[in-house]
Amino acid sequence: MEATIKIQKLGGGLGINFPSAIVNGLSLRDGLYVNVREDGNRIIIHPARQNVSYDLASMLNEITDKNIHHCVETGAPVGNEIW
Repeated sequence: MEATIKIQKLGGGLGINFPSAIVNGLSLRDGLYVNVREDGNRIIIHPARQNVSYDLASMLNEITDKNIHHCVETGAPVGNEIW
């Protein structure tokens, strides 16, 4: 997607407001850190890698009836699978 976006004064610097299609398509969220670099006449923005540690118990607590993946039937075995 390409969009024309107006650069606006934001505090002591400048900022841009991303269209929701880009925000949703790239799973951007408030507080996400990004790296910005110049490449000729382009501005390249990509998510910054952060040292993230995951806690299995916390992640399991986020599973709900609304977001759980249900069993997918793939049919009867056709070879020597052991299930």
